[in-house]
Order: sequence, then structure tokens, then C-alpha cells
Amino acid sequence: MTRGSDYRLVVRRGSRCGGARVVTAMLTTGESRAARFGFIISKQVGTAVVRNTVRRRLKAVCAEALSRVPEGTDVVIRALPASATASFAELSADVNRCLDRLAKTRP
Repeated sequence: MTRGSDYRLVVRRGSRCGGARVVTAMLTTGESRAARFGFIISKQVGTAVVRNTVRRRLKAVCAEALSRVPEGTDVVIRALPASATASFAELSADVNRCLDRLAKTRP
């Protein structure tokens, strides 16, 4: 996702799941297209180097999970400050847990 309006729509109207390191919001649009992911990583997470590292890790986790996310779904992942010190495995566990939980509750 690239537009701010898309992010706002998913965060405000989508289902949410929180964890210690990330908050995940998911919204099913009903469009016939691949799932889209967006990331929100504020300066509270750390310096630019740390934020980019967290973003790259989250992108890798989402690339692995893409086949499990239904078509036409938008997902926004907000990184919390604890994600700066988290390992790849910890981030992956948090994101996958939330994606599985949200997939079960979607209409």
C-alpha cells in the first residue's frame, strides 16, 4: 500500500490484533487482487537504521505469509518500540499469530 487513505481505512475499519511487538489490522475489500501489506514504523521504534531493519524483517515475514492471506485483503502492521530489540523469529511469531487470528474472525 502506498496511499495514506488506504492505511487510514484499514486501521479504522479493519479488525485488529495486538501483541507485544506489533499491532496488526486486516480489512477484506472483496477486490480480486493479491493481498497488500503496509507498515507503520514510528520514530519511537528507534533510529533510522533500526526502523529500516524492523521494516525489512516485517516485509520478509509477510512475504512468507502471503499465500495464507486471502485475496483482496489489506493488512497494516504497526511496529511497537519493543520490536526494535526483537529477533526475526519473535516478530514472525507475533505477525503469524495475528494473521491467523484475524483470518478466523473475518466475515
